[in-house]
Amino acid sequence: MIEHDGTVVLGGGVVGLACARALAQAGEPVLLLEAEPALGQGISSRSSEVIHAGLYYPEDTLKAALCCRGRELLYAYCAARGVGHRKLGKLVVAADASGEGALETLRDRGTRLGVPGLACLTGAELKRLAPALTGAAALWSPETGIVDSHGLLQALAGDAAAAGAELINHTTVVRLEAEARGLVLLGTSAGEPLALRAPRVVNAAGFGAFALAQGLGAADAAGPFYAAGHYFSYSGQVPVDHLVYPLPEAGGLGIHLTFDLAGQARFGPDVCWRAAEDYGFRADRARFAEAIQSYFPGLEPARLQPAYVGLRPKRGAQGAAAADFGWVEQAFGGETGVLHLLGIESPGLTSALALGERVAARWEAGLA
Repeated sequence: MIEHDGTVVLGGGVVGLACARALAQAGEPVLLLEAEPALGQGISSRSSEVIHAGLYYPEDTLKAALCCRGRELLYAYCAARGVGHRKLGKLVVAADASGEGALETLRDRGTRLGVPGLACLTGAELKRLAPALTGAAALWSPETGIVDSHGLLQALAGDAAAAGAELINHTTVVRLEAEARGLVLLGTSAGEPLALRAPRVVNAAGFGAFALAQGLGAADAAGPFYAAGHYFSYSGQVPVDHLVYPLPEAGGLGIHLTFDLAGQARFGPDVCWRAAEDYGFRADRARFAEAIQSYFPGLEPARLQPAYVGLRPKRGAQGAAAADFGWVEQAFGGETGVLHLLGIESPGLTSALALGERVAARWEAGLA
């Protein structure tokens, strides 16, 4: 049995790394375990790389609070650490007048949450700002941006290691057991059996987080439910300077236009529910093109090229109401406790530093 006297963080994606960084910088001994050969190869590697302003989430949710706080932290962090990012601004477009009320709702909610600069635009104002777009109205969000997610992962890993955290790949934990002397983590590391005991665990293992929580009898750990999203790159120039979103749809934010830091346009994701962790690309190009042309009529469908599929770890099945981030605490006496982070989908990338900050504060207050 290997003994560790601090916190074991499960999962080396952007959230796990942010938690490991925050805990290590607070003086906690940290061991991070990642199943893949390299960090950030799961959910974190297949996103839109958008820094969200905080428009979409009810005010009393973790998603709302952590997105807004995370946005502020992330812009400051990227500037300080030289991580590539750009504040491009976003237009949320209503195709017809029936969507104007939804835009106003988004504006009012974001304003109450402290998102600066939100403004509703008429169709004529939208056309002046972005002539290539069409719509009856739009919401302008100047705080939305993009980030180099891989550069962010590398910076977080470097910070965590510099603060003393040990980061180990090729290590899968399949079961957690609570004992009088601490939590026992069972699995494999580099193909060999693993048995590790530690007083504290942060379970940020993405899709795998649910089974670990369920194995410890954690309440509210149903899932995961798999919502796949296809992305297409675009082989031509898009004459738009901002991110462009339609109004949100069930299960997601709609097929939107984003860019990477080199200016390459990409469209996605849609929402396709799947029964397992399946990254197969099976999108209908014509359906994608039709959705995009509702706000960008000049799209040439033949220029859409299949890019990749992302998966969102949902806490509710298809048709269920949108769920908040899952924050589930379990204390087992003494210093022994687990924090399960479940269903950390969008805006998880934007919220990562705020999640790390919150975890470190909870540890300081005494989770166990």
